[in-house]
Amino acid sequence: MNTSPSSPSSPSSPSSPGAERTDGSAVQIGALVPLTRPGWVGAGQHLLAGLELAVRDVNDGGGIAGRPLELVVRDTAADPQKAAAAVDELARLGVAALAGEYHSVVARAAAARADARGLPFLCSSAVLDALTEQPTDWVARLAPAQSHGWQIFADFLLGAGHSRIAIAAQPSVYWASGTRVLRDHLAPRGGTVVELDISSLTPAAVCDELVEHGATALLLLVGHPEPAVSIVKAVRRDERLAEVMMGAPAGQPEFAEWATLLGDDGAAIPFLRYLPERLGPLGARVETALRERLAEAPSFVAFEGYDTIAVLAEVLRSHGVDRARTAEAWPRVAVEGTRGQIQFSRTPGISVWQWAWTPVQVVDRDPADPARFRVLHAG
Repeated sequence: MNTSPSSPSSPSSPSSPGAERTDGSAVQIGALVPLTRPGWVGAGQHLLAGLELAVRDVNDGGGIAGRPLELVVRDTAADPQKAAAAVDELARLGVAALAGEYHSVVARAAAARADARGLPFLCSSAVLDALTEQPTDWVARLAPAQSHGWQIFADFLLGAGHSRIAIAAQPSVYWASGTRVLRDHLAPRGGTVVELDISSLTPAAVCDELVEHGATALLLLVGHPEPAVSIVKAVRRDERLAEVMMGAPAGQPEFAEWATLLGDDGAAIPFLRYLPERLGPLGARVETALRERLAEAPSFVAFEGYDTIAVLAEVLRSHGVDRARTAEAWPRVAVEGTRGQIQFSRTPGISVWQWAWTPVQVVDRDPADPARFRVLHAG
């Protein structure tokens, strides 16, 4: 339900922190990024690279009404409590808005605290549908909702002839949500899903379960690098499972660390990637700059970071740096990002302002050249 205008969930009045200033001081944006374990550090590094590159570009273009844009970075380390505390700190510091976060469960904690604090939050990468418990005007999101992307992955599985699916999952709200999306989408179309609880199974036992259930595909809903790497190696070495396809809808194979740890074993494992078939001029320029910054091919997460700052900078230029006015601007955003024009709307079942929809691809690493990606399906 919608909350009353006086509640933080409804930005209707100016807020003193982050209010307009004309003294030339920096406009600060708080950045939430997983940079240490158990966070997915590779994803965090790519996200931060995109955020930082966009800030540089904004400042090279004159900043925000002549004021420089500045990131105030906080490491969430995939810890929801740490993220919530960072939101509190950043709110007190007077940041104009929040950006970032990769892990869905962490982003959910940050979004709840941002909503309570009346602090605009543009979430870059997290996909969990229920990013907040109730609809809020303070939070918007660039990444597609999990129900959207994972249904596209389920369609890919069916199109590739896989109807007996095994899911190796760890206990998590995110993995449980993904399992539910897959099951609900596959079951009416003749697909069956069996869940394997990784907390009680060794990689060898996973292989035995796959044989017993006659699964033709195994989906890795587990952490990276472990236990994902160990499970992949076990399945690849089991002659009984030579015809079993592995998939990783959460995108573990996207990052260079995957190829480094698994080599050829890491190829031909489809995953979701949020990029268009071809990048436009802006996307191509940003890709080149990100490659130089990262010393490797940029992931879609790096583009999400760049687009986050591009959107926030345009909102701050057009509507000022007052927090309430920023939150009120989400439905009026129209920004050319690296992956297409970004606009936000209310989407059924989604509690935040949503870019509907980011381009979605199912890709894998080419067995002939694991450094190259193949597009298998697009939605």
